[in-house]
Parts: sequence; structure tokens; C-alpha cells
Amino acid sequence: MIKGTARSTGLLYLVMGLPAPITLMYMPRRFFVTGDASATAANIASGELVYRFGVLAGLVSSVGFVLLALSLYRLFRDVDRIQARLLLSLVLMASVLGLVDLILLLAPLVFIHGGAAMPSFTQAQLDALALGFLRIRGAEVGIASSLWGLWLLPFGILVMKSRVIPAFIGMLLILGGFAYLAGSLTSILYPEHLSAVSRITLPLGAPGELAIMLWLLIRGGRVPSPLLAPV
Repeated sequence: MIKGTARSTGLLYLVMGLPAPITLMYMPRRFFVTGDASATAANIASGELVYRFGVLAGLVSSVGFVLLALSLYRLFRDVDRIQARLLLSLVLMASVLGLVDLILLLAPLVFIHGGAAMPSFTQAQLDALALGFLRIRGAEVGIASSLWGLWLLPFGILVMKSRVIPAFIGMLLILGGFAYLAGSLTSILYPEHLSAVSRITLPLGAPGELAIMLWLLIRGGRVPSPLLAPV
């Protein structure tokens, strides 16, 4: 086990995590107007380059997520190979949904500029189609967030079993996993309560991932080699 692998994993965590809020938080606030297709289309058309950069940020985050999972698998495969494979499988599933998310984000651009290519539709109808795809995208994010939570469960178990990384970080990761799952289930079953539930779950989702990222970045160059003892 190369000592620098843990630190490079922390860097991948940073690369994956930094662009994600742009796609998931900034873009909806900047461009989407609930129930107003024309205003949403106008926002996207007037800030199209920024919108496209938001899509690119999502692509960087999705690719970084896969690379992170591969690096974590390398770190933890000798701790518990089954849990490490489960982590990798869940991340790959989440990354596929991440690409679907980007396709749904790009769809409104087709409709906003599609007047000449789709003459049977009025501009108002095209704007409505664009907003419709964004609403589908919102539902897709709710489903994808279940996988953002599920992958943290084997991750937390692996951290606790490693006996090198502090166990409380593993507990925080598992807590974050259940927080994501609670938000996902709420978005599917009781979407009208999602905002209230998110105010509780969002603060619980971040501490574990932030803690493990900082541990890998700061301690990653000074860990034992091999980092983790096989079971």
C-alpha cells in the first residue's frame, strides 16, 4: 500500500465534492422559477453559458465520483472485500443516474432553441416542455439521493473496521447515509414535506464526508503501510 494513496483519495474527494453544489443547488436557484415556464426559459436563455458550465460541473463531479470509488476500493479491499465491492457498485449506479441528470438538464436547451426545428409547437409549448423536463429532473435527483446515502453505509462500516481511521468518522458517515435516505424517501412519498425534512437531514449529511475528506488529506501522507490490516 503506497502511503500517498490515501492523500490522493482525499484530493479526489475534493474534486468530486466541489462542483456538486453548483449543479444541485446553484442552478435551481439561479434558473428555475416554480410554475413559470416562460420565466425559467428566459433565465436559461439569458445565462446559457453559465447554465452549460453548471452541466459541465455535474459531469466533473460524476467522473470524480467514479474515480473516488475506485481509489476507496483500493484502500479498503483488504479490510472487507464484500463491503468494498458494495461501495463501488453503489457509486457506479449513482454515477449512471448522475449522467441521466445531465441529459435532463440539457433537454431544456433543445426546446428553448427548437422553434425552427419544431414548427408545430408554439414557443409557450416549448417552454412548457423545457420546464417539464426540469421537473422530471427534480424527481430523478430525489431517487438518486437514495444512492448517495446507500454508498455511505458500507463506507462507514469500512472506516470503523479499518482500526486506523477514527471510528466516529465511520459513525458520522453512516448517519449521513441515513439522512440522505430519509430525504429520498420523503421526496418520493411526501414531496410536500421535503423542504421541512431537508432542513433536518442536510446538516446531518455533510459532517461525515467532510471529516473523512480532511482526514485523508491531512493524515493520508503519514499513515502506516499497509494502511489497513486485512481481516
